[in-house]
Amino acid sequence: MAADPILFTAGQWLGAASGVLALATVVGYLSRWGIRFRLVGVTSFTALLAVSCLAFAISYTPRVQLEGAVSVPVVFDNGSDLVIAAAPADLPPEAEALTVQQVAQNLRGSGRSSADGLVHVRLRRIETVAPGLSKPAVLAEATRNLTDGTVELLP
Repeated sequence: MAADPILFTAGQWLGAASGVLALATVVGYLSRWGIRFRLVGVTSFTALLAVSCLAFAISYTPRVQLEGAVSVPVVFDNGSDLVIAAAPADLPPEAEALTVQQVAQNLRGSGRSSADGLVHVRLRRIETVAPGLSKPAVLAEATRNLTDGTVELLP
């Protein structure tokens, strides 16, 4: 994906500013200015900001938004092969499959240690069975293959 243009531009400007500040720091040391030690801190901090902006601009990937899907919170993630998202009470039935697919596509694969390379994503709602008694009901389920990024809806 292309780099985020605002952060990329900010990183370039901060890089140029850190170069100018580095030059001022060298001149400050040679001229024995009183602020030469402060210039070292300002220069290094500006260079750090420039590198951070450039790195974030290059690595940023926006979240997937599917037409008809609802944004839902993830309520459980074991870090390897199971993610559970909570559906709101007013979620229409036709949006369930799209919503679980959106959650699955927005998962990041780094750091997950699934044996088969699959992550199971479930969309669930807590339904009241009797007064004071409730149970979770799975509305939709999908699997995401971490190796190729494909998402498969389960019946």
